[in-house]
Amino acid sequence: MFRDELFAGNGPVTIWVNSPGGDCIAASQIYSMLMDYKGNVTVKIDGIAASAASVIAMAGTKVLMAPTALMMIHNPATAAFGDHVDMQKAIEMLDEVKESIINAYEIKTGLSHTQLSHMMDETTWMNAKKAIELGFADDLLTDEKLTASSEAYAFSANSVEKALINRISAKAEKKPAGRKVSDLKAHLDTVKKFI
Repeated sequence: MFRDELFAGNGPVTIWVNSPGGDCIAASQIYSMLMDYKGNVTVKIDGIAASAASVIAMAGTKVLMAPTALMMIHNPATAAFGDHVDMQKAIEMLDEVKESIINAYEIKTGLSHTQLSHMMDETTWMNAKKAIELGFADDLLTDEKLTASSEAYAFSANSVEKALINRISAKAEKKPAGRKVSDLKAHLDTVKKFI
């Protein structure tokens, strides 16, 4: 179902993630589908991307996290039943699953295999800034309402100054008595030195 929806169109896609994780094989499939997708994939983590969900996030062309979001990586786990041979096989399987997860983390973060392995051993929780610092995410999600266009605030100090002087000059010229325009300009020049 995920593949059908993903490949139903083309162009950039946004994947919102808020998941404590789950089946690492399903996560591997979703990761692979996103990596195979030809358009840009923006992953936005607005709650948590833990365990297998953190693997899915690694497929993003760009990974953004809410300032309040969390990411968690840890060693894979399973349930096993049987004798010591069965238990050893389960351990070997978990080692291989861990290696496959590290592959995804290495590609995204550029961190060393050893460092990532230790982070998984320790069950590492990361807030958004730490995830960005370590390369698991690229940037913070921002509030578009608060991010005004720079053009709206762009101004030339010189233009503002000239406009102010012109307005003051126009008012001063209308009044027959009082200060001279040249005196006002000189006073403004003096004030500018202290601003």
